[in-house]
Amino acid sequence: MDLRKISEKFTVSPQIAVSDMAAIREAGFRAIICNRPDGEGADQPGFQEIETAARAEGIETRYIPVVSGMVRDEDVTVFGEALSEVQRPALAYCRTGTRSATLWSLHEAKKRPISEILSRTKGAGYDMNGVARRIVNGGRTPTDVGDASYDVVIVGGGAGGISVAASLKSRKPDLSIAVIDPADTHYYQPGWTMVGGGVFEAPETAKTMGSLIPREVKWIRSAVAAFEPQNNAVVLDGCRVVKYGRLVVCPGLKLDWAGVEGLVETLGHNGVTSNYRYDLAPYTWELVEGMKQGRAVFTQPPMPIKCAGAPQKAMYLSGDAWFRRGVLKNIDIQFMNAGGVLFGVKDYVPALMEYVDKYDAKLNFFHNLISIDGPAKTAKFRVSKPDTEPEDVEVEFDMIHVCPPQTAPDFIRVSPLADAAGWVDVDQATLRHRTFENIWSLGDVMNAPNAKTAAAARKQAPTVAENIVADIAGQSAVAQYDGYGSCPLTVERGKIVLAEFGYGGVLKPSFPSWLIDGTKPTRAAWLLKERLLPPIYWKAMLRGHEWMAKPEKVQVAAE
Repeated sequence: MDLRKISEKFTVSPQIAVSDMAAIREAGFRAIICNRPDGEGADQPGFQEIETAARAEGIETRYIPVVSGMVRDEDVTVFGEALSEVQRPALAYCRTGTRSATLWSLHEAKKRPISEILSRTKGAGYDMNGVARRIVNGGRTPTDVGDASYDVVIVGGGAGGISVAASLKSRKPDLSIAVIDPADTHYYQPGWTMVGGGVFEAPETAKTMGSLIPREVKWIRSAVAAFEPQNNAVVLDGCRVVKYGRLVVCPGLKLDWAGVEGLVETLGHNGVTSNYRYDLAPYTWELVEGMKQGRAVFTQPPMPIKCAGAPQKAMYLSGDAWFRRGVLKNIDIQFMNAGGVLFGVKDYVPALMEYVDKYDAKLNFFHNLISIDGPAKTAKFRVSKPDTEPEDVEVEFDMIHVCPPQTAPDFIRVSPLADAAGWVDVDQATLRHRTFENIWSLGDVMNAPNAKTAAAARKQAPTVAENIVADIAGQSAVAQYDGYGSCPLTVERGKIVLAEFGYGGVLKPSFPSWLIDGTKPTRAAWLLKERLLPPIYWKAMLRGHEWMAKPEKVQVAAE
């Protein structure tokens, strides 16, 4: 817990935990204000969890969620009203505390001099100079002058962002590079399926962000509020401005937990779980281990989603555990898929269907989860089959593994970088923005029609790095991305169907068929996933070592 006092009656903090509540009460706080929307981070407890724990300690709460980097005037008004209503001293929190400090600064600007606001927030560790400029400029942040400037600015410190930074530094060590990301922890998200299957422990999938960002790369621990590409500027939380020569956009996507009615309130309870959240993947395995009979439901929302095979991987590993324990015959497995096929590349479907049959799982296509009642253990699905009127069906469950709907982050969707669907608009080969020539994108947030996987980012990062270096040298793009993605489908403990494919579903195997035949379940693919891929991720990909990921040269058409 990191409490940062701004005044006698008001303190801000980065994300708090349920386990912090007794200490918060002992510190004398009478109220907690949450400024962080549910579902923003992979390790974030929901507000309802915080509220329940706070009430048990006699602390009142308010939920005033503010989208990262987008503090609006109406948010300030609601925040001010809450401050006047709750008992104090009050504690406000968000991911880093910046949004809470910004709300306080804008609210207090009506009655305190700017110099006092800057002094108090600086003493708490927050730079509100950008907020001061916003106040002076009538609510707008000017971007003609920046607080900092870099040759390359990378938005997002996930697999794509850190890999690009490392690949750029290996090619051109003299570049000044900044990575913008507010998270303290970096997660190896492909490992969460294995956590939910009882193979990995959750802490194995997490490392501190500071230990991974390359040396001599500046880490800006902030969220992005807006892009102003006409001024080569990124506006941050707290209204600071960072200028760039070239920009790389790779913040990942947004897990929209709130997109399913009732889901946020019951996650982690009542048999409701998801391997898409760090703190819930262990709960998946807890449920699987404890289940001896009943119905287990596994859901998959409409595309696009990250790792399209993950929802069914959870089903296979659960089915395998029940099979090994001899209880499978007592468990009704239901796979509810909003789409119309089991897997988008047909070459892998026969091998997967063998396991669907082995676990006696029922496939329900065109079933999209729209609401869930955890205490009643019922889930409602909208069934939208072709050429039929949609209908809602209610399904009872004893355990349900939910894959949430997924979108581009809010600050991307409202930006000039986005296409009509909200994704960053790039050329699918060079990954350069279609409108702004000094901007590139990779990873889950861009609109190329490839699978959204870490393996895809591993191939994309060298392509982006190569093309940025070429652009700096005054050259055209020299590298192209072929749509490669990989989805190791864990069909049982010890065997994997290693799906590897590019644009259009073209198979792109990395190994000879005598070693790994990707269309069949193999032990070799399991060993690759369990023992080789994690160290390759941490020690090669994130450090700019492009093992089996050298960029493909741009094909020049013959005249």
